Amino acid sequence: MKTNETRIAAECPLCGTTYTAHSALSRTDGKTLICPDCRIREALTSIGVGPEEQEKILDIIHSHIT
Repeated sequence: MKTNETRIAAECPLCGTTYTAHSALSRTDGKTLICPDCRIREALTSIGVGPEEQEKILDIIHSHIT
């Protein structure tokens, strides 16, 4: 059963992007709500993936989201 949910636009305090997807808690403080891309960046950083590779991974993810 599907429910109608209203998505509210928010601005990510880390990257400044406006997004409507579900927010995530930042790993750095456990309080700040961030966008999905920054959530992925923080996770990748935590396992040692550099910024250039992170962007490649995000590009792949974005190309598969419908």
